[in-house]
Amino acid sequence: MTYRDIHRAVFLSRPNRFIAQVEVDGQAETVHVKNTGRCRELLVPGCTVYLEGSANPARKTRYDLVAVEKARPDLPPLLINLDAQAPNRVFGEWMAAGEGADLGLPRPTLLRPETTWGNSRFDFYWELSGAADKFPPRRGFIEVKGCTLEEDGLALFPDAPTERGVKHLRELAACRGAGYEAAVCFVIQMEGMGAFSPNDRTHPAFGAALREAAAAGVKVLAVECAVTADSLVMTAPVPVVL
Repeated sequence: MTYRDIHRAVFLSRPNRFIAQVEVDGQAETVHVKNTGRCRELLVPGCTVYLEGSANPARKTRYDLVAVEKARPDLPPLLINLDAQAPNRVFGEWMAAGEGADLGLPRPTLLRPETTWGNSRFDFYWELSGAADKFPPRRGFIEVKGCTLEEDGLALFPDAPTERGVKHLRELAACRGAGYEAAVCFVIQMEGMGAFSPNDRTHPAFGAALREAAAAGVKVLAVECAVTADSLVMTAPVPVVL
């Protein structure tokens, strides 16, 4: 996926989870933050951020904050996409193109977003149909999680407790028990990660639920992205360490 009209800016402050104060083109500006998560380790005063200009003149804010450079000792800054809507978009493109074959995901004949099953609404439902004499039809659910937390080359999720995430994992395990294929895919919105792990320190219940889901047959996938100031593309799988 690509963005348009990108501007480099300096982050100043974040009065609440929806907006930030930045300096862009020498002017102070209030911008919309496309991620309501904490991002405390990323949005620090003085860091470089990237904004997408809006074409809507009726908006209260002229820009959306979509990416940030994370400073690292003795290493170049790490560019991280912060757009919370981006993981589903890039995953849909990736899945529809059949890029998940090496991870056991098909190029589906049907890929439907936002599908309800039981007490959960999953990000994607898919089907793969074909000649019945060659292979039986397949169907499954996938939940997508965007990952922006990094520590020493390790991608971690979540960055804050998520009871909703625990619920989704338990429902995926229930889907698997009902005969569907099921997967959770962590879209790592940065590149160069050595591995992915659940963030047990922040939310041990999520890590426990992820391990239980994996034991129940839910695929646990992690794929990093190539990130530029104006684009995000899923590229390569990252080892999952549970």
